[in-house]
Amino acid sequence: MEKLNLITDWDKTFPKSDKVNHSKVTFVNRYGITIAADMYEPKNVSGKLAAIAVCGPFGAVKEQASGLYAQTMAERGFLTIAFDPSFTGESSGEPRYMASPDINTEDFQAAVDFLSLCDKVDPERIGIIGICGWGGLALNAAALDTRIKAAVASTMYDMTRVNANGYFDSEDSADARYTKKAALNAQRLVDLKNGNYTLGGGVVDPLPDDAPFFVKDYHDYYKTPRGYHKRSLNSNGGWNVIGCMSFMNMPILKYSNEIRSAVLIIHGEKAHSCYFSRDAYANMINDNPYSDNKELLLIPDAVHTDLYDGGGKDAIPFDKLELFFNKNLK
Repeated sequence: MEKLNLITDWDKTFPKSDKVNHSKVTFVNRYGITIAADMYEPKNVSGKLAAIAVCGPFGAVKEQASGLYAQTMAERGFLTIAFDPSFTGESSGEPRYMASPDINTEDFQAAVDFLSLCDKVDPERIGIIGICGWGGLALNAAALDTRIKAAVASTMYDMTRVNANGYFDSEDSADARYTKKAALNAQRLVDLKNGNYTLGGGVVDPLPDDAPFFVKDYHDYYKTPRGYHKRSLNSNGGWNVIGCMSFMNMPILKYSNEIRSAVLIIHGEKAHSCYFSRDAYANMINDNPYSDNKELLLIPDAVHTDLYDGGGKDAIPFDKLELFFNKNLK
């Protein structure tokens, strides 16, 4: 395990709770990458606990939305961890700011490894929460890892679909994909010649006057005191230009209709991204004999980032999450 220089100060985008104990932990995935995580333990509890691993949004860090989810669920009696994906945040992995449908799914499985061997956790009561792009990866992990008894995908993106088809499937053609792939492969040579990887840029700032609403929505979270963090890719320089190219032809939801464990998909009804969850849910229950424990919950009047931090309107249905995990991690 690589020794990481972890920040000991509280540098989250949300207040520290006095109902839980917080600590930093590390674990290794099967690629030898050391993953950094925040652990949240409910105070004044005994015995082995049900546990939840949380990650996302895509391009965020554990000090943002995933940490808020983890801390809140710990307040409700679960031992939780919020982790930084490989190549990002405080986790190791070189080169930096790369993403991989395989390695990032493995990050969730490595988190399950860690929790399964933790002496404070009941290994038969482990769940996961994936936010935004990590919602799709959570479904992929649930389809692969039989130890995951319950999974939540919140305000999810299917990163393979958006990379291959563009936003709202507006680039869903062989010609559009070819043009995009040609540009990415040309960029590979530019990076090699320059000796470094070119960043794609995080959330645009300042906002152009004609920015679509979903860009304004991201800006309102990642570029303001509400959600800005110095280690967040989306808050700063973003992923490498070629960082996500392998998502273009490696669908992550191929076997989602073989998931036997419980799944809850939640999304804001007014979110630009809601079509990802609607379609993922329909595909997940199609010809799936284990569909009775699957649910799609749409939050009225909520947009995409409202499920990052509540959006000032308590949009995250934590009561529902508590009921879901209590029912399925027993």
